[in-house]
Amino acid sequence: MLTQTLDREVVIIGSGPAGLTAAIYAARANLRPLLIDAPSDAERQTTPGGQLMITTEVENYPGFPHSIQGPELMEAFRLQAERFGTEFLEEWITDVDLSERPFILQTGNYTVNAQTLIIATGASAKWLGIPGEAKVPIGFGGNGVSACATCDGPLPGFRNRELVVVGGGDTAIEEATFLTRYASKVYLIHRRDKLRASKIMQDKAFQNKKIEFVWNTGVEEILGEGNSGVTGVRLVNLQTNETRVLPCAGVFIAIGHKPNTDLFKGQIDMDEVGYLITSHRSTATNVPGVFACGDVQDATYRQAVTAAGTGCMAALDAERFLDHLPIPMPTGDEVTIEGEHVTPDHQAIIEPDGTMIPNHVALSAQDE
Repeated sequence: MLTQTLDREVVIIGSGPAGLTAAIYAARANLRPLLIDAPSDAERQTTPGGQLMITTEVENYPGFPHSIQGPELMEAFRLQAERFGTEFLEEWITDVDLSERPFILQTGNYTVNAQTLIIATGASAKWLGIPGEAKVPIGFGGNGVSACATCDGPLPGFRNRELVVVGGGDTAIEEATFLTRYASKVYLIHRRDKLRASKIMQDKAFQNKKIEFVWNTGVEEILGEGNSGVTGVRLVNLQTNETRVLPCAGVFIAIGHKPNTDLFKGQIDMDEVGYLITSHRSTATNVPGVFACGDVQDATYRQAVTAAGTGCMAALDAERFLDHLPIPMPTGDEVTIEGEHVTPDHQAIIEPDGTMIPNHVALSAQDE
């Protein structure tokens, strides 16, 4: 089947806070960005707009003193990007070639040539795959089931209530500890008889009187009632196979996140989990002209506001790169669109043909 070819200076993959912020900045710079995002698909768990599309009340995004619904916030992001001329394309990207510029992105209907690429594909929470966990209306996802305590823990529906956290690593301990600020009690459900978390995290959790540990136990089902949300969990003791129902008002799944980076394996440097590695001074990856922002390169904060901030950075980095200015790389050197490398100590420039020249201006006698 013949595909249509699109040539763009800036292409953005992903339409969460990072991708849409990058689009706003790139569009205002008259770079006419093209934003590509996967279509909504319940089976593949994709939703244009990112994680906030399955979040109800957002209380911690600056500028909204009375909170805002997640989908409403993302619609505002999109309208702002559209206002400045962002072009949107909902397509599954099947193949990416980053071996040379322009970078080539292949979809079922289009071949996209990109002078710069901003990756904002995010990270997906790992789920248990049990009844009641799916998004509303199939389950209680977004209505008592969450993968982000920082995002949802302070909501009124969880305050002074008994909550459940599932997991045994640092993430689970961090989520449980955070939730004790609001909950009357937090049950931490773990499949083993000891935690995988670091010692310092374990010590803090064991000293917290609001956290109760439920060992050698799995969660079989999340229970709830219609619009009222979660009412409890059905637990199974993995040693005796006995089951019981534990009443609770919310369930926080904390078994990790998986960055959405499979498409770029073998082409962009990643850490052992799959998060893209960027420069500490920019959003540049190891491929000149490819930038990463949001949760796809952030395993620590994973907040809408931090994602939006790095989206701004990525757009500014892409604009600088297209203006033939040097961009800080993860290696410590700086690279221009022509392939010139500024050494980490800024003392020399290595040109594409390997020639090394001083990176300073010789002063005349008069200047001296």
